[in-house]
Amino acid sequence: MELVLGYLLIFTAKTADMSMATVRTIMSMRGRRLEAFLIGFIEVIIWIVAIGRVLDNLDDPFNVIAYALGFASGGYVGIILEERMAIGDLIVQVITYKKAMNLVDSIREAGFGVTVVEGNGRYGINHLLNVTIQRKNLAKLHRILDQHDATAFVTVTDARAIKGGYFTKMKR
Repeated sequence: MELVLGYLLIFTAKTADMSMATVRTIMSMRGRRLEAFLIGFIEVIIWIVAIGRVLDNLDDPFNVIAYALGFASGGYVGIILEERMAIGDLIVQVITYKKAMNLVDSIREAGFGVTVVEGNGRYGINHLLNVTIQRKNLAKLHRILDQHDATAFVTVTDARAIKGGYFTKMKR
């Protein structure tokens, strides 16, 4: 029983460590230094406990397997956590061939800022809509887009920093 608890400790610690590493990396990329620092501090303490347990009993291959399973699971769990946290901002570009102003009005009614640029594409005149949103609102924007133009071409890009404009006034 003690062996199984030891394997479970290694697996759980490594899963937590890797989950935190994934979230910490994303926090760093988004410029959230303090959060990244705090997560990193806790992460390394957990890592030391897990690796210490494995190295103390290196002759037991199940310790290594528990560590490897925790590593793989932690990456997966970290991605899920980060998606649910939905931290950060996005730039969404939409190219629509239908009546753009109806879509623009709906986007604005939902509280999003949008800038419209007229363009010339393969099939003639179309409209490029630039919408900057918080990541947590992406599904809401997709629903609006699907209602108005399910064939619209949509690209989503992470925004590292935003200054000025309607979007920054909304976030206050």
